[in-house]
Amino acid sequence: MLKNYFKVAFRNIKKQRSFSFINIFGLAVGIAAFWLITLYVTDEWSYDRYNTKAARIFRVVQHGQWNGGKFDLAITSAPYAPTLKADFAQVEEAIRINAEGGGNITYSDKKINEGNMLFTDAAFFNVFTHQFLYGDGNTALQKPQSIVLTKSLAETIFGRAETALNQLIQIDGNATTVTGVIADAPLNSHFTFKALRSMPAGDNGATGNWGNSGLYTYVLLKNPGDNKQIEAMGGDFFNRHIKAYLGPMNFKLELQPLTDIHLHSNLGYEFGANGNITYVYVFSITALLILVIAIINYVNLTTARSSIRIKEVAVRKVIGSGRQQLMLLFFVECIVLTFIATITALALIYFALPYFNHLSGKTLVLLQFGAVKTITLFAVFALFTGILCGIYPALFLSGFKTIPAMKGQLGNQISTIIFRKSLVTFQFVITIIMISGSVIIYKQLNYFSNKDLGFNKAQTLTFHINNRNVRGQTDALKQQLLQNPNIESVGVAGNPIGNNNIGGGDFNLGADGKTTSGSKIVQNLIIDADFIPTLQIKMAAGRNFSAGNSTDITNAIIVNETLVKELGWTNAVGKQVRTGVDEKGNVITQTIIGVVKDFNTYSLQHKISPMVLNMPTTAGDKDNLYVRIRSGNTQASLNYITQVFDKFDNENKPEFHFLDQNFAAQYQTEQKQGTILLTFTVLAVSIACLGLFGLVTFSTEQRVKEIGIRKTLGASVASIVQLLSTDLMRLVAIAALIACPIAWLVMDKWLQDFAYKININIWVFVFAGGIAAIVALATISIQSVKAALANPVKSLKGE
Repeated sequence: MLKNYFKVAFRNIKKQRSFSFINIFGLAVGIAAFWLITLYVTDEWSYDRYNTKAARIFRVVQHGQWNGGKFDLAITSAPYAPTLKADFAQVEEAIRINAEGGGNITYSDKKINEGNMLFTDAAFFNVFTHQFLYGDGNTALQKPQSIVLTKSLAETIFGRAETALNQLIQIDGNATTVTGVIADAPLNSHFTFKALRSMPAGDNGATGNWGNSGLYTYVLLKNPGDNKQIEAMGGDFFNRHIKAYLGPMNFKLELQPLTDIHLHSNLGYEFGANGNITYVYVFSITALLILVIAIINYVNLTTARSSIRIKEVAVRKVIGSGRQQLMLLFFVECIVLTFIATITALALIYFALPYFNHLSGKTLVLLQFGAVKTITLFAVFALFTGILCGIYPALFLSGFKTIPAMKGQLGNQISTIIFRKSLVTFQFVITIIMISGSVIIYKQLNYFSNKDLGFNKAQTLTFHINNRNVRGQTDALKQQLLQNPNIESVGVAGNPIGNNNIGGGDFNLGADGKTTSGSKIVQNLIIDADFIPTLQIKMAAGRNFSAGNSTDITNAIIVNETLVKELGWTNAVGKQVRTGVDEKGNVITQTIIGVVKDFNTYSLQHKISPMVLNMPTTAGDKDNLYVRIRSGNTQASLNYITQVFDKFDNENKPEFHFLDQNFAAQYQTEQKQGTILLTFTVLAVSIACLGLFGLVTFSTEQRVKEIGIRKTLGASVASIVQLLSTDLMRLVAIAALIACPIAWLVMDKWLQDFAYKININIWVFVFAGGIAAIVALATISIQSVKAALANPVKSLKGE
C-alpha cells in the first residue's frame, strides 16, 4: 500500500506540473534561506566554545560610576591577574593579554610587519585550548623573549612550519626565540592572533598602578559558578586594592563568561568587533518566518486545489479507504514533495554559499556539521517539514463526506476560505515588516555616511609611525611632504580617530590626586598645532595651539563644547584646571586657551564625549600623521608620501587609512546585517508572490467560464482584472495595517543602540505597504490579464 502511495504522489506531481513547480521551488527557496541563516546563527553561537575549559573561563571587566563620570571597561590594570589568584581560592589560574605585541619581524633577508601579535603570560595554554604542532605548551612562554607562532605565520617566515622551532628572529631589534608552533587560531573566537609573545618583564608585577588599565585579564575558575561569589566580594576587593588609586566611587567587578563575550559584550576597549545577540534573534526569527511563508504557500495551494481531487477522495472512500489511510496518502505526497524541495534546496545552498559568505564576512561551508550529520539533519528536517506542511491538507482533504464528494460538492467552505485568507494576510504582514526594517536600516546607514562629524573627513588619510626615531623628526617629515602641491596640510596626533580606541583620563582632579565629586572621565587626544587646521575643525572660542609658543606644550589645553556644557560654564577660555599629578605628587595645573566645536572621534553609536586636547610633550607621542591631499590625483599623492617616508624609515612602509573609511568600518556589522536582511526580505516577498501567483492561476482556471460570460456581455479587461485581484489586494491592505505598528516597535528598539539616529517617519510604512501592494498587484495582474485577454469562445465552447 505504501508503495502505491508513492506512485500516486509522483503521478500527481507530474500531472500538476505548474503547481508542483510552485510548491517545490517555493519550499526549496524557503528551506535554503532557513539553512543559510541556521549556519550563520550557529557560527555566531559557537564563538569561543572550542575551548575545552570554556565553562570555567571568565574575562575580568570593571565598571565604575561617580558624580560626573563613569567607565565600563573590558581592560584592566596589570595587578588584577596575580592579585585575583592570590585573594580568591576559587581562581585556579589567571592570565593577562596585551594587544600591543605587534612589530617588525626580521629573519635572514625577510622583513614582515605583523601587527596581530599578543603579549601574554606563560599560563596562557593552561587556560585556552590550542593545538600544538611543535613545542610544549607548558613551557613555551616561560622564558623572556619567547614567541609561539601560528602555522601560517611560521610558513610565511620560514617556508616550512616544522623548521621554525628554536629559530632566532628579530622583533623590532630584539632577539626572540621561537618556542612553539600551533594551528591557526580559530576564527570563531572573540580575539585572534598570528603569534603569542612572552609578557615583558615590566608587566609581570602585582604592584603596578591600579588606575592604569590596558590589559585583558582572564581567570580559570575551579567551578563554573564561582564567578558569582567573586563578584559578590568585588566591593571589598576594590577597597583593599583600587580605592587608593581611583578614589571613592560605585565600583563593580564583573566576571564575564567566555562564551558570552561575542554576543553580549559592548564595553569600552573590546578586543575586537563583537557580534550582537539582537541580530541573532532577528535572523533566527527571519529564518523561521521565511520557512513559514513557504509552508503557507503549500497549504494554500493544496487546499485551493481540493475541488480537483474531491471525486478521487470519494472513490477511495467507496472502495474502502478509511480516513487514516487517506491522511497517510496525503502525508506521503507532501513528504515526497518536501524531499524533492530539500534536494533542490541543497543545490541552491551550494551555489549561494560563496555569495552569502561574502555578504556576511563568514567562511561557512555546506557540511558545517560533518557529512553524515548534515545529511541526517536534512533528512529529518525534510521529514518534519513535510509532516508540518501536510497536517492541514491531510485533515481537510480526508474529511469530505462521500455522497456530496461523488457529486463534486465541497460542502461549506467558509472556514477554509477564512483560514486561507488568514494565511495570505500573515504572509504579507511578515513581508511588510521586513521591507520596513530594510528601509529603516538603509536610512540609518545613509545617515551615518552623510552626517556632519564636525571635521572634514574627505581626502584625509592617517598612518602610524612605528619607528620611534622618526617620531622625533616629524617636523622635517611634514616640511618635505608639504613641498608637493597635492599635499594641502599635515598634522600629528597620538591616535587615529574613527577607530573607537582613543584613551581617556580624569579631568579636574583634587589636590591630592584622588578623584573628587567634580571629577570627570574625558577623552585625551594629543595633537600638534597643525592638527585642527588639517581636519578643518572649527574653534568655538579662544585660539588654537601655537607651534612657536613653548608654554602651550606644558601649560595649555583645548577642550570641546561638550565638556564646557557638562561643567555648566559659560566661558571656559582662561580658566585654570587641575589635570593630574606629576611623579613627585605635585598637582599639574593647565590653562584652557581654546574651545573647539564638537567633533566625532568615535562612530555614531557613541555620543560625543568630553574631550581635552594636549600638545605632545615627547617625541613618542607623535605617532600618527594626518595628511590632507587634493582630490583628483590620489594615487600620485600616496606614491609621493611613500617616497618621502622611505627617506626617514626604509624598513616600514606606511599603511594608509582614510578617515572616511575608518568611520565606515565601524558600521560594517550593521551594513552586513542590513544587506543580509534585505536579501532575505526579497526572498520572502518572492516566495509570498509565488504563492499568490499560484492562487490566482488556480482561481482563474476555476472561473474561466465566468470570465468568458462576462467578456461576452461586454466586460472590459480592466474590470476582469479588478474582479480577480480585489479580494487579494484587500488582504494586502489589512496586512499593512497590522504590520506597520509591529514594524515601528521593532525598529524603534533597534535604533536605541545608536546615540545618533533617524526619526521613523510614517512614509516609511506607506512606502513598505506600497511596495508590497505593487509587487502583489503585478503578480496577480500577470495571470489576471492573461485570463481577461483569452478568447471567450474557447472557454464557452463546451457549454
